[in-house]
Amino acid sequence: MSVFSGLAEKLQGTFKKLKGKGKLSENDVSEAMREVRLALLEADVNYKVVKDFVKRVKERAVGQEVLQSLTPGQQVIKIVNEELTETMGGTQSKINMASKPPTIVMLVGLQGAGKTTTAGKLANNFKKQGKSPLLVAGDIYRPAAIKQLQVVGKQIDVPVFSMGDKNSPVDIAKGAIEYGESYNRDVIIIDTAGRLHINEELMNELQDIKTTVEPHEILLVVDSMTGQDAVNVAETFNSQLGIDGVILTKLDGDTRGGAAISVKAVTGKPIKFAGMGEKLDALEPFHPERMASRVLGMGDVLSLIEKAQANYDAEKAKELEQKLRKQEFTLDDFLEQLEQMKNMGPLDDILGMIPGMGNAKQLKNLKVDDNQLVKTEAIIQSMTPGERKDPAIINGSRRKRIARGSGTRIQDVNQLLKQFSQTKKLMKQFSDVEKGGKKKKGMFSQMPFFK
Repeated sequence: MSVFSGLAEKLQGTFKKLKGKGKLSENDVSEAMREVRLALLEADVNYKVVKDFVKRVKERAVGQEVLQSLTPGQQVIKIVNEELTETMGGTQSKINMASKPPTIVMLVGLQGAGKTTTAGKLANNFKKQGKSPLLVAGDIYRPAAIKQLQVVGKQIDVPVFSMGDKNSPVDIAKGAIEYGESYNRDVIIIDTAGRLHINEELMNELQDIKTTVEPHEILLVVDSMTGQDAVNVAETFNSQLGIDGVILTKLDGDTRGGAAISVKAVTGKPIKFAGMGEKLDALEPFHPERMASRVLGMGDVLSLIEKAQANYDAEKAKELEQKLRKQEFTLDDFLEQLEQMKNMGPLDDILGMIPGMGNAKQLKNLKVDDNQLVKTEAIIQSMTPGERKDPAIINGSRRKRIARGSGTRIQDVNQLLKQFSQTKKLMKQFSDVEKGGKKKKGMFSQMPFFK
């Protein structure tokens, strides 16, 4: 599911009508803004935020430069894009790093928002930047919270500081800072306890930790699926504790997206990260301008490039190019390409980042099937090295054996071999483009995961 898919579809439908008109009247703009207002309210965006947003857009959209321009519909979309970006914070807001390490980051939030997993994701993020993070098990109340953090720490190879559940969270936080300084850990991430709702006891405890360790950054972790509640929680935590920013979890599963659009406008505090999946590398820096662009169907090329670079091996790419030129592309190479694509995340999310591909209807027509990747892997791994190198030798009895070994049907094996052949031709065409060859139409429909 692509980010804000429900809202994106409605807004793109509204703007398509505008773009179809040669000239715009004030009535056209008013009608479009009424639809935008309804779409935002349905997406659970805060009422006051919607009112201010629509007012600002309308004031700009009925100006002379729009109504008298050659492409008034596109001008309105440009204004909506700029105002939506501004509402979500304008530019990316980064973590405040200490001038002298360690940087102390305190994670707070209600129970069930995903704090412990987010602590691991954040540590993983810092590790990729060359930092030496330390995770701190400060939740002594929830059963298995300490164990959960230790499991997460082990998965990403980051140490976890724990004093069990008999010491106070304040003593644990204090002990963690001393430990971190002794062992040269330059980022210390404290996982604190949550409650099912905000109460005095919770706030007093968090306030005590804050006073004792003086964190450089207090980040509130909220579940974006809770919509308006997430914004209310952010407002309360900010007024009672004081926060520096917000991490929105489960944004990949939220078809409404209201919390992401409302948080900054209501609390004055920026969203710094967004959780985009369950994996420990699925925490992305929050870029308001990129998010606005995706909501309006303009794609997000920068994030797509970053994802590709993070999973891209330049040497292997050169090898692949040589193989394509010599017609030596094998099923092993095909499997390797699959792995790289899989690491970039769900395919419909990737397509949502391509300009013009953000529209949900287009994605529905493509029928992106992530399960197909798993099936394809199983089939290829059930082949012998010789069969992977030269699929032409795979006769009827071999197909039966491969289907049995991979737990699939003979039709699935046949389909994969056909898709491999098509992909091989298609990739050869790409490598020939620079020699003056023409790119074939219907590129996506020929790829193996769009059925």
